[in-house]
Amino acid sequence: CLRVSINVSGQIYETQLQTLNQFPETLLGHADKRRKYYDRSRNQYFFDRNRRAFDAILHYYQSGGRLRRPMDISVDVFADEIKFFQLGTEAMAKYQEIEGYKKREKLPKNKLQRTIWLLFEKPESSNPARVVAVMSISVIFLSIICFCLETVPSLQHSWIDKLESSNPRPNGTGNAKKRLVPHFTQNPFWIIETICIIWFTIELSCRFVSCPTKTSFCFDVLNIIDLVAIVPYFVTTASLATTDETEGLCFTPLFDRLKKHTSQNSSKGISLAFIRVVRLVRVFRIFKLSRHSTGLQILGQTLKSSFRELGLLLFFVLIGVVLFSSAVYFAGWKQTYFKSIPDAFWWAIVTMTTVGYGDMHPITVAGKVVGSVCALTGILCLALPVPVIVSNFMYFYQR
Repeated sequence: CLRVSINVSGQIYETQLQTLNQFPETLLGHADKRRKYYDRSRNQYFFDRNRRAFDAILHYYQSGGRLRRPMDISVDVFADEIKFFQLGTEAMAKYQEIEGYKKREKLPKNKLQRTIWLLFEKPESSNPARVVAVMSISVIFLSIICFCLETVPSLQHSWIDKLESSNPRPNGTGNAKKRLVPHFTQNPFWIIETICIIWFTIELSCRFVSCPTKTSFCFDVLNIIDLVAIVPYFVTTASLATTDETEGLCFTPLFDRLKKHTSQNSSKGISLAFIRVVRLVRVFRIFKLSRHSTGLQILGQTLKSSFRELGLLLFFVLIGVVLFSSAVYFAGWKQTYFKSIPDAFWWAIVTMTTVGYGDMHPITVAGKVVGSVCALTGILCLALPVPVIVSNFMYFYQR
């Protein structure tokens, strides 16, 4: 077999010619392409390239197409080496997939759709797109702030009292039921919420209409979050609009005024409970910021890549909770706060995570020994996956 000598910045490599000929379209595999790098005086091919990177390039030929970047070579430098040695688009695509590159998205063919898509999806594409991104972030923050402030009783009572003073109740009993509470559309928080939802709906609709592939759009996690962010509003409004005016409200503190009223009718109580649960979903609106925050995207990628380690952590904690709950229950016996082993689960969790609320604690000496071992074991369990998670975070952060 013919041998080929390759000099890469002073480092000599030797391989068989048939090894290079496996990939005839590449620089080393094509005789005409590599001829201009041939040094007749030394009977070798000379390349003034990165030696550490060439180790992986040569291994690509020797392994039949397996490409791995050396850890001490940066992502962009190795990509340049792939281009120089002309390994091809398929090899580059595999490399980018391994390194977690985002696939190049297809743009809509229609000019108007492409403009709308770039306007709402790519903030860096133009100045108007940056303005739209700033508006979207502002509306998200406004919505989250209102979501928190609407639960403050003093803010709720202020607008209720103002409306009731301007619209006094009739003396008769016929309209007393209707004037029990103000209608939900008179709530300033509801008005702000409506404005935010209008923006979110327009934004999601424009992105859906202009997206190049509807299927991938529907299954994208960020788009699902966008949909979840607006659905509670329409469900809540529809539910409240179909009830009488005594239930015509949609903010948490006012539910307390209807406890006695709804206790007389179980179906009304179920309706209000359903509205509360649906409105709780609004808190997921904060994840909309991940569309505009690289840091949140890195965090999401880190958690996704560390899913196995996190699952292992939960498994260890579960074992510890069962073991130490059983131990502390039998260690205390009669002198104990724990009525059963499941009742001690809460204590085991807060002890292993080193929170230690103190609402439940062992009394006997044996119980305190179990608690000490439980805390130390919890520290070890929590520390085990941390290096892997940090390593994954640094990997995505540096990239």
